Amino acid sequence: MEVSIIIAVHNAERYIGRAIRSALDQKFDKNTFEVIVVNDGSTDNTSKILDYYSNRIKIINLKKNKGLPYARNEGIRSSKGRFIVCLDADDYIHTDLIYIESMFLYLNPHWDAVSCDYTIVNEYEEHMKRVDGGEESIACGVMFRVERLIDIGLYSPEFEANEEKDLLIRFKKKKNVVKNIELPLYRYRQHSSNMSKKKDVIKKYDKMLKQKHKL
Repeated sequence: MEVSIIIAVHNAERYIGRAIRSALDQKFDKNTFEVIVVNDGSTDNTSKILDYYSNRIKIINLKKNKGLPYARNEGIRSSKGRFIVCLDADDYIHTDLIYIESMFLYLNPHWDAVSCDYTIVNEYEEHMKRVDGGEESIACGVMFRVERLIDIGLYSPEFEANEEKDLLIRFKKKKNVVKNIELPLYRYRQHSSNMSKKKDVIKKYDKMLKQKHKL
């Protein structure tokens, strides 16, 4: 198993099917990558949608909502791939993402992780803006060597937001090399329920991040 795609989902019945299909449709040997979906205590129809794909994905069901970092960690711990990439339940990816990113890691053994540019889309998947993934990093679409994630202790469950910033700070403190590919391979969907829209929550975890890392 070369690549593990991890999708953590909580009450995302509207979008989760699109995310899973984009993961399954990767132009990569089907026997060398896996899709792991962690159902983080969903109470909507997410479970029914996951059942539809159950013969093609690995499903981990958490009885209670444990939060995004915890769910991602559960997926990573159960993975078999040498490379890990996370996909948010309301986003989707280009069909060549894992092929291109894994190729860069294979050909650059001194790289520990690789990100890519991403395109912001609206609820109807209309392209709004291209963003440099090296300048404005996000949690997903970044492929890591799994042993490097294990070395830093995976995601910190204390961060319900800014979890990707905390992880990357700890990752780089270990002198791990992260490079960005200037190809827009990830689709970041903006909608009214995005965590980034919850200003009070973001403000709280911005403060925690600064205190923890003395920024």
